[in-house]
Amino acid sequence: MDSRTDQRSLPDSGGGAASPVPTHVVGLAPVFTDPLWRISVRLNPVEVDLLRTRPLRRLHFVAHGGASTLSTLQSYSRLEHTLGVLALVAHFRPEDELLRAAALLHDIGHLPMSHTFEGTAGLNHHALGAQSVRTAPVRPVLEKHGIDAGAVVALLDGQPPSPLTGHPGLLNLDHLDSYVRSGRAAGRLDADPAAILARLDLKDGAVSADRDTAATLVDLVCAEARLHTSWDNVGPVSVVRRLARQLLDDTPLTPAELARLTDPQLWTAFDSCATTRAESAMIRYEPHRLHVIAGRAPKDRPGWDFSLRKIYSSAPLVDGERIEASAPGLAAELTALRSLPTDFHVWWS
Repeated sequence: MDSRTDQRSLPDSGGGAASPVPTHVVGLAPVFTDPLWRISVRLNPVEVDLLRTRPLRRLHFVAHGGASTLSTLQSYSRLEHTLGVLALVAHFRPEDELLRAAALLHDIGHLPMSHTFEGTAGLNHHALGAQSVRTAPVRPVLEKHGIDAGAVVALLDGQPPSPLTGHPGLLNLDHLDSYVRSGRAAGRLDADPAAILARLDLKDGAVSADRDTAATLVDLVCAEARLHTSWDNVGPVSVVRRLARQLLDDTPLTPAELARLTDPQLWTAFDSCATTRAESAMIRYEPHRLHVIAGRAPKDRPGWDFSLRKIYSSAPLVDGERIEASAPGLAAELTALRSLPTDFHVWWS
């Protein structure tokens, strides 16, 4: 990046011209460079304004990995992922201002710890996101720049299909960033993300790759599915979901208020509630005491049952064609994910 584009001058304090101070804070410099993909994005005025709204800033304090950040090193934020998706959209569709705005807003409805509480008390991050886009402070920012909030909501709902939403079962830019970013954080990504990107294209809103690159992406998809069904995810997620239900039952906190908390605020709420305080400390400081087995346990075993809501297994196109026809061996690897367990029993020793 040209250093002249990422600096701002401090006010003159009276001692002569102030020295420029380099910054990479999003919204201050006119160019943002995503550290994973190494894509430099010249921010549009609407993107700068959106990045300064409270709902979008909040995502910087929501872990993309949810409760699994307690047991893994995937500590990056939902905002980091959001900016990665913006970078990908700007790379493939640089002039599509509506799609770029939708990329910034696609995860704005996420609950604290991302997917961890999805469905608790009927909470749904898609519905919450649509509500946030349609109300202040986001809607006035969009309208100021001539963007219809309803058009953003429709685009995020797949109308029309786009590289953000694509088609069911096919890899879109949102999931592409998730898989690659997670793979890097977990140390299971050998390829350079920028080199991967150079071998990707979009066809009808879906990510298309050559055979070798598709194999790399399928490996990441499979590794992510195995992570979701592992102790590292099932254990902490099942505990924190229980804590959230207890918090709603035993305190005046409403589901709507819970949905807008940040992760630190949620931990403070757990620590402030007598019925969640002890287990909240246990999952943070003694997670080794947690046991997880696949399947349902006999009724006389202590603990609780837990079920995963879904396992993601979206597939890239291979040279523009469906993976089932163009690379049946890779398709079989994705199909095998259906045999992973989704029901578990969890207990404390």
